[in-house]
Amino acid sequence: MFKKANKVKLVTSIGAGPIGGGWAAHFLAQGFKVNAYLHSEDEIDMFNSIVQTAWVSLTKLGLAGGASLRNLEIFTKLEDSLQGTDFVQESAPERLEIKQGLYEILGRIVPNDVVISSSTSGLTMTEIQQKCSTPERTVIGHPFNPPYLLPLVEIVGGKKTNPDAVLWAAEFYKISGKSPLVMKKEIPGFVATRLQEALWREALHMVANEEATPADIDNALINGPAPRMAVQGQCMAFHVACGEGGMATNLDQFGPALKLPWTRLKAPDLSKELRNKMVDGCAEMAGDQHFEQMAEDRDKKIVAVLNAIKSN
Repeated sequence: MFKKANKVKLVTSIGAGPIGGGWAAHFLAQGFKVNAYLHSEDEIDMFNSIVQTAWVSLTKLGLAGGASLRNLEIFTKLEDSLQGTDFVQESAPERLEIKQGLYEILGRIVPNDVVISSSTSGLTMTEIQQKCSTPERTVIGHPFNPPYLLPLVEIVGGKKTNPDAVLWAAEFYKISGKSPLVMKKEIPGFVATRLQEALWREALHMVANEEATPADIDNALINGPAPRMAVQGQCMAFHVACGEGGMATNLDQFGPALKLPWTRLKAPDLSKELRNKMVDGCAEMAGDQHFEQMAEDRDKKIVAVLNAIKSN
């Protein structure tokens, strides 16, 4: 029904922002040809800047055979960007009416054997595919930012999606250097974002109650669980931490502590006071560093971590 995943040569990436540009850079680094669709010529410079920035880190990670920026072609006409495409990665703005309108068009003009994947982080494919005439080949392929560095992509279909399209997407993303996570069902926030939001919720509570500053929160994560999570994750970290008894010992000994009121399950009210504490705290940590400088430093260190993991 669909083109063979290992035969994909040309990817169309829709969107000029950090996700669309990041996806384009990722696929280029994996040796694919990429057609990038941008809404306007005014977006070209920003898009090229994202790709060029990503390319520095991707080069350090190692490029696939044949990978080249010369394999990128930019279009401002959607139909032209889809000519001969083998896969579509959509990263349009996170507005339902825009996504639905776009998928109505894509459903008509993209060949039926081509899977269309959305990078959405807040919408469901069931919502997005409502106006699409060929919804059976539409899936969500939700990346973690920056998509050109972090391997995770969470995959799930909508109510009208053919399960084969989900399996195809998982196979293709794996071939293209990603670490796919196939979701059991559509859920708000997927898996990784929900885990991230739990940390974020607790951080906001502690700052609101003057139990910790933004700097304290980041210090605790960077120098505490973050390095360990890069190699074990949360579940295996607790399993290994309890020695021979593993997770059974963990839950039997520490399970009762789960009922202690450490956590506050509801999100705190985002008052002006809390808003200002977060903004001022982050501004203090950033100092006079510009966004681009901080992003470059972030990418450099993520590359070092990924290379360290890969070498073992």
